[in-house]
Amino acid sequence: MSEDVKKNASQTASPQPAASAGPAKTGNAQERAESINQGRRKMVLACLWGYLGVNFFMFLRYFFPRTLFQPNTQFNIGYPSDFSYGVNQQFLQSNRVWVRKDPGSLFVIHAKCTHLGCTPDWEPTQHIFHCPCHGSEYDINGINFAGPAPRPMDRCWIAMQADGTIQVDKARLFLDEPYAGIDQFNDPHAILSI
Repeated sequence: MSEDVKKNASQTASPQPAASAGPAKTGNAQERAESINQGRRKMVLACLWGYLGVNFFMFLRYFFPRTLFQPNTQFNIGYPSDFSYGVNQQFLQSNRVWVRKDPGSLFVIHAKCTHLGCTPDWEPTQHIFHCPCHGSEYDINGINFAGPAPRPMDRCWIAMQADGTIQVDKARLFLDEPYAGIDQFNDPHAILSI
């Protein structure tokens, strides 16, 4: 009877629910692992497509030139009567030039240090141009007298138009290079007689 009791006990002990719970748990674990793997695959594919997309846009960028749009080198500064004697900074921001007016003459100084190309500051109390980068100093006419600047600042081409206005061209510069024996500051269009 002990064998019958054991059989009945084993049949009534419900080993089947335990057996059915086992495959259900492994099924959930497999589904969970599959969803994690699927998420990982999506992440890897998204990174791959993102990388390829960025490289494609970088490749396309080579077909469009990078251009700099700079202001026109020729511009009109107005009438000689618009300027007072001394240095006028009206066109420093827009065209990087100073207008210098004396009794009977007017010229335009290109606001570029001849040492490394920085823009000097006009010091009205001292009547000098001072380059903040390396300490070059120029007098009121743009002639260097201190610092590492090798020569005076350049002057721009200047001409009186038929209507009485003054036109300046920064593309045509006049140099004063004492060591090379070049002095173009007295050339026509380097200075305007008014």
